[in-house]
Amino acid sequence: MNRETEIVELPCKQDGSRADKFISENLEGLTRSMVQKLMEEGHVLIGEKPVAKNYRLKAGETLTIEIPAPEELDVLPEDIPLSIVYEDDSLLVVNKPKGMVVHPAPGHYTGTLVNALLFHCKSSLSGIGGVIRPGIVHRIDKDTSGLLIVAKNDVVHQNLAVQIKEHSFTRIYEAVVYGAMKDDEGTVDKPIGRHPQDRKKMAVTQVHSREAVTHYQVLTRYEGFSHLRLQLETGRTHQIRVHMASIGHPLAGDPLYGPKKVIRELNGQCLHAKVIGFVHPITGKYLEFDSELPDYFTSFLKTLRQKL
Repeated sequence: MNRETEIVELPCKQDGSRADKFISENLEGLTRSMVQKLMEEGHVLIGEKPVAKNYRLKAGETLTIEIPAPEELDVLPEDIPLSIVYEDDSLLVVNKPKGMVVHPAPGHYTGTLVNALLFHCKSSLSGIGGVIRPGIVHRIDKDTSGLLIVAKNDVVHQNLAVQIKEHSFTRIYEAVVYGAMKDDEGTVDKPIGRHPQDRKKMAVTQVHSREAVTHYQVLTRYEGFSHLRLQLETGRTHQIRVHMASIGHPLAGDPLYGPKKVIRELNGQCLHAKVIGFVHPITGKYLEFDSELPDYFTSFLKTLRQKL
């Protein structure tokens, strides 16, 4: 065992609590998903026996949680320019350009936002996201532009994660979708999970899915398209893209959920994370930031206006 591993003893005083839920509620700084990962790796024990995440605890049992020391980060810092709209000792808000991957993944180990953050912030990034996602509280897709928040320490990261979980975190997007929306505004409330046949895609499904809610408002209708303002109540992978496609209005330029004939000049979905708002974990003040629509988005709107 790594000698820097932290060992925590957690006694249970009543029957029936699910082990993963009990630990996440009683150990500060560990989310339920983080606890489940520790369990999968055999770091949660009762006596000498590893505990399954769905195990129901009995009064008098004591959980032993081994929290491994953070792995040494092997993702390299890169001097990549960042568009920073806000920064202090606790966090920063970045305006990510279209085409930039947020964190390293197969095929994208360099040139990512994380590589740029490691250069800019040095060692001042939270470790909750692990070695590949330091500081990353939430993410947006490679071809989605716009605002996202980065935490510089674990306490701030955990606080922001709770705000997202409790739906008190403001995230407003703008998008262009195919077709003329029938209603001026509405809500898509459909659970999202992994697509049963295509593992690269998400889908509206009742199987192994999670609640997903997207509110939309029509800003302008064009010939064959609508310009929307969308607010996320939840933050599932590809949520806006899946929800809009599910109601017959996929995002313009979306190669995954849109029509086979893609608008290639958009280089991916026409989606911009425009507004982000949250309560600062240290000061307690509500902060909100708004970013201008990028050139690819405004150019496409100009083209649509010319056809009116």
